[in-house]
Amino acid sequence: MKDMLYRVEEVARALRIGRTKVFDLIRAGELTSVKIGGSRRIPATSVQEYLSRLMQEAA
Repeated sequence: MKDMLYRVEEVARALRIGRTKVFDLIRAGELTSVKIGGSRRIPATSVQEYLSRLMQEAA
């Protein structure tokens, strides 16, 4: 099964940005996230939607 949720660090590494920028994107509503206990997780679909929006804006 493919991962459904990613840690902030994993998303930062995948997008080649810093952790702080990922948290900025979450606060700005660009990425959605959920809290599980004390951990912040980002759904894979949220990352894909964010990338799709970036690609549309670039076109």
